[in-house]
Amino acid sequence: MSRKTSLAPLVLILLLLPAVYGVVDFARFMLRPVTPVAPQVIAVRPGSSFAQVALMLEEGGVVDSALRLRLLARWRGEAGRVKAGEYRFAEAASPGEVLKRLVAGDVIQYRFTVPEGLTLEEIARKLAAEGRGDGGHFLQLARDADFIHSVGVEAKTLEGYLYPETYTLVATTGEKPLLQAMVRQMQARLTEELLAGARARGLSVHELLTLASIIQKEAGNEAEMPIIAGVFHNRLQRGMRLQSDPTVIYGVQDFDGNLTRRHLEEWTPYNTYRIAGLPPGPIASPGEPALRAAAFPAEVNYLYFVGKGDGTHVFSNTLREHNDAVRRYQLKR
Repeated sequence: MSRKTSLAPLVLILLLLPAVYGVVDFARFMLRPVTPVAPQVIAVRPGSSFAQVALMLEEGGVVDSALRLRLLARWRGEAGRVKAGEYRFAEAASPGEVLKRLVAGDVIQYRFTVPEGLTLEEIARKLAAEGRGDGGHFLQLARDADFIHSVGVEAKTLEGYLYPETYTLVATTGEKPLLQAMVRQMQARLTEELLAGARARGLSVHELLTLASIIQKEAGNEAEMPIIAGVFHNRLQRGMRLQSDPTVIYGVQDFDGNLTRRHLEEWTPYNTYRIAGLPPGPIASPGEPALRAAAFPAEVNYLYFVGKGDGTHVFSNTLREHNDAVRRYQLKR
């Protein structure tokens, strides 16, 4: 055997060593967990390239090498499958595990709670204050005729059509999907049983929501809602004005919290001291107890009620009884 022939295997080994080393090193990269120095929130915007994402992960100390992560993603065919959103990285994780989370869309989720009885403007302010969306855009959509029609609502605004609930959002949710979800939730709550109860009392869906929203604002507790509903139904049947303070307040521009006689005497479409019947639309977002009360009121003879100052009310059959209660609980206070 010649010396030249005997060196051939050695030369081949030397040539293959870098490739072998590269494969081994890449395998170590894939399997080696990396722990960020501090918890990192990586925001992946819609349309971001994987190169941009990989660089952010490297700069945040989530992976050791953006280039190798890109190679791993390309090898797996997952470079174009990353979901937009905010990702939180705090625990040790291998690049493979990091990539798996990006592809699965394991983003940070936020809870946005809408309490019962909030108006459109109050929901918009809460959304903006919590950093969960653009309050102005939220209101614009909620008053846009085309958008309102697109979600199956026949009204001038979405006031009263947004169900008060806790919603799960992500960074990319946006105002439109949130509004759509809130309307869908309200539509789901308007069961056939509820709608049948409303029809039996001569109420359309819009009127049901309107009355329920007034009950929601008037009642200090759920137990009294059916009784308050019974009072309003009785007044409507007798052609009496509802005389509801919350409707007056809703119609006042820039209400400062002090309801005066001037407000009660001023004409607005929502001043039920001046107009007959229901106002033109809901004044807030009613919850399920208020919806049920509006559709299934208590069978009572009461025509009046006045707050006692502790969240409960005194109910009366006659104006004389009512005036006595007003003197006792309102004027005295």
